[in-house]
Amino acid sequence: MRYDERPSDHTPVHTAELPPTPIRDRNIPATAWIEAPDSLLTLGDDLPGQPVAEYKRRIGPWILWRAGGARKVDARYWVAHDTSGVEFTMRLFPDGTADGVGPSGTTHDRFRTWKEDLRDA
Repeated sequence: MRYDERPSDHTPVHTAELPPTPIRDRNIPATAWIEAPDSLLTLGDDLPGQPVAEYKRRIGPWILWRAGGARKVDARYWVAHDTSGVEFTMRLFPDGTADGVGPSGTTHDRFRTWKEDLRDA
């Protein structure tokens, strides 16, 4: 099922209950994550339509969320380290460009290299 066709599951969930792989049958909004910090709850506030961030997956110890669509739209990804709470964001623009700093301190202009930075941290 496409990400934008999945129903939202507002059942409260703790960090330990967030699955390691992408969920294909539903979306978990940030408002359902019991430990969600304000930086995640307000992630899409300045984006068109003010989208609520949705859980995407884990990348090693990183918990990945996205506010906005997946392609050719304004969107922002947010990750936090599972134990330290360190956070990073990656902004995606409608023209396909991106901007975000990863754990290495490198500024990335491609989502793929940002995810690789997370994986390698």
